[in-house]
Amino acid sequence: MSEKQKKATAYWKENVKYLFILLTIWFLVSFGAGILLKDALDSITIGGFKLGFWFAQQGAIYVFVILIFVYVRLMNKLDKKYQYND
Repeated sequence: MSEKQKKATAYWKENVKYLFILLTIWFLVSFGAGILLKDALDSITIGGFKLGFWFAQQGAIYVFVILIFVYVRLMNKLDKKYQYND
């Protein structure tokens, strides 16, 4: 395997690791907080709305948008690390 292929393989493995971590966070927030923990979170209110309802309707979307920005930042760092930032 050439050095270029090794670098590409390492880059892809790290990229998939980031994707797995970020998608796991999104799943836990959207499914966990929005569905599984909804009843427990409903005892807390934010702006007059129950927290479980808020996560199901808004919170998961906000977390997803934040994770997009986190992913962009991680990928920019990864591109620089493997010198793919042309």
